[in-house]
Amino acid sequence: MPESSAPVKEQVKEQRVTKQRLAVSAALDDLNDFVSTQELHRILHERGVSVSLATSYRILQSLAEDGAVDVLRNPDGEAVYRRCAAVEHHHHLLCRNCGKAVEIEAPAVESWAAKIAAEHGYTEPSHTVEIIGLCPECTASAAAEKPKSN
Repeated sequence: MPESSAPVKEQVKEQRVTKQRLAVSAALDDLNDFVSTQELHRILHERGVSVSLATSYRILQSLAEDGAVDVLRNPDGEAVYRRCAAVEHHHHLLCRNCGKAVEIEAPAVESWAAKIAAEHGYTEPSHTVEIIGLCPECTASAAAEKPKSN
């Protein structure tokens, strides 16, 4: 059979630009911390945007797949999303109390992950590291609430 000389088209997933997608994107631009789908849905409704929870979820998933937002799991295991300033690979410090997030670079983690992968014959390693604790404000607030012992 003769080979076809027709060019092969790459399948590129194009996203329809809908008013719901634009509203989700705008809301994420206004937020500094990670937000769950339900929290974002509530924010959208407070702004008068009519979008279902399922549509909000699909849009967030699509944005995450496209690399437009970061997604991680909060201490309860729920997916939370945020538009991050860092374009390159990075990690987060996440407050388990208020949800505040700080983007961090961790060259030692990158080196360690590459070394471990190579030691086991793995190539093209990727990883996710999130550090969860209490931010300085929540730590101070918790300390102020503790009763003083005599």
